[in-house]
Amino acid sequence: MSKKPARKRRVPKKASPKSQGLDPSDCVLESSSSNLIPIAQLVSREGGEIIGGFRDPLGGSVLAIAILPIDRIDPTPFQRDLSETHHKKLAGVIQKTAVFLDPIIVVPAPNGGFWTPNGRHRLEAMRRLGAKSITALITPDRQIAWQILALNTEKAHNLKERSLEVIRIYRGLIEEDDTRVESSFEFYLEESSLVTLGLCYEKKAVFAGGAYHPVLRRCEHFTDEPLKKAFRAHEKLADMVLDLEERVSEVVSRLKERGLMSPYLRTFVVARINPLRWIKGEAPPAEEVLKTMRDRASKFNVDKIRPQDLANMSGSPDE
Repeated sequence: MSKKPARKRRVPKKASPKSQGLDPSDCVLESSSSNLIPIAQLVSREGGEIIGGFRDPLGGSVLAIAILPIDRIDPTPFQRDLSETHHKKLAGVIQKTAVFLDPIIVVPAPNGGFWTPNGRHRLEAMRRLGAKSITALITPDRQIAWQILALNTEKAHNLKERSLEVIRIYRGLIEEDDTRVESSFEFYLEESSLVTLGLCYEKKAVFAGGAYHPVLRRCEHFTDEPLKKAFRAHEKLADMVLDLEERVSEVVSRLKERGLMSPYLRTFVVARINPLRWIKGEAPPAEEVLKTMRDRASKFNVDKIRPQDLANMSGSPDE
């Protein structure tokens, strides 16, 4: 596989005040506007009603506000899992206030109806309350469904949630067209390592991904291979990581048998067998690094580890 060096994300420079986007008057769209007709027709076919339309004040994209039948909306198949606690609590708040003030974002679904890429808990809360309809902000651009993870930076997803979202997005991209180049979706997928970790979490729900993330993040990169081929490479790496995890778990168990107790035991072991801590500059390929770590885990001498070796250990605690 051809390898691209990791690129740092550029933080946009602060623009001059009021130098970007549209004035309020430029955002107005008449209900008869030709730009709204395709969205209005789609909403009508699904049994909904357009309430209004406008141009996004930053980029000028055409958006619409609509009331949609709640049974014509599903969450995207690649977002984080539903939290029973969160959606039930949210339903209680909405019921108490008797008003729904936070429209969900929806995009046209591939086979009819709509997908919401970031409104799963609000949608489920309204369903729990028996609602017939829900307020939605519609964008006709289905690419937003892929971009929503990148846009969702204000919500602190943990590593497992992020990884599972990324691998679900990846599967969706493959279903659409698996011949496209993996590196062209870097913005949507965030990190190549999250694809591999997502596969690990799918195979092993209780998995200490935080211990391996720093290693994979440094030696994995998006490639210029087609998605289908690149995915197979991630599958191979995921199998190697899970095999390594078994060996590391055995070492952790032996350390505990010697009376060494710490929430960072696994992170400690992974750090000790990680060859990257001695390598400056570009890291070796991920396969090579994982093979080295597997060999070192197999030869790990727990008798040489002292309590003081763990005293200053920090990082990601065992999951």
